[in-house]
Amino acid sequence: MADTLAEARGVVRRFGGHVAVRDVSVAVHPGEVLGLLGANGAGKTTLLRMLLGLLPPTQGEVLLFGAPPSLTGRRRIGYMPQGLGLYDDLTPEENLRFARAVFGIGHPQSETKFSDRAVGWLPLGVQRRVAFTQVLQHGPQLLVLDEPTSGVDPLMRARLWQQVRAAADDGAGVLITTHHMEEAEQCDRLVVMADGQVVAEGGLDEILAGEEVLVIETPDWPQAMSLLEAADLQPALVGRSLRLAASEEALARQALGSLEFRLRRAPASLEERFVAIATGRR
Repeated sequence: MADTLAEARGVVRRFGGHVAVRDVSVAVHPGEVLGLLGANGAGKTTLLRMLLGLLPPTQGEVLLFGAPPSLTGRRRIGYMPQGLGLYDDLTPEENLRFARAVFGIGHPQSETKFSDRAVGWLPLGVQRRVAFTQVLQHGPQLLVLDEPTSGVDPLMRARLWQQVRAAADDGAGVLITTHHMEEAEQCDRLVVMADGQVVAEGGLDEILAGEEVLVIETPDWPQAMSLLEAADLQPALVGRSLRLAASEEALARQALGSLEFRLRRAPASLEERFVAIATGRR
């Protein structure tokens, strides 16, 4: 792809004896949405903070717009942290006006009308809309969004994702973390982290890699669930079917014994692949 907006090259970050990020290399390009996936504690937020220049790497190199992170480079970024970056005792318009002043913007790029109540009194969904509007005001070339849709309803998530895709279509690069697999499927590329390391990366098809799961159908699914769990298997209940890793078929048959059941194979979902990759059960 063309220019690289942000890049980590073999970065390591230690906090005392704890290694939060281990030898990670990742790059964000113009016009793409890069999804960063991982369980809590996987190192995602630490990696974001290094890319932004808010934390120095213990080892490795970080480049922002082709140079070491600096105030000049950060002015070209729209960053939405998990804490939203809003002042709770100011109204939405006061927050937006303050941000415009920081970036030297005289007039808002959005005419969106928000409540005149202080942000701290507004519903979380509205707060996230305000935060995202604030992030976009100065026309950033790179958006860094740390779980921007956490805790909001599906309609609000859909609207925020429309804006994310519109920003990428206009040429901005987007680096986003999310716990919602249906959102991750909208990313152009995915990077999966576990224990501070990148354990998988690529497009959705590359992550899924044609993997299959075992689907168990039985009229007595509660008993089937109990039998499988007693055998140290971890079935997922989807409707009235149970799903397991395809590699566990022999163990499942043995555990279910004489119970009435039918087995078939189906394509793995992104969530199932994520769990398998992140837990080392590839």
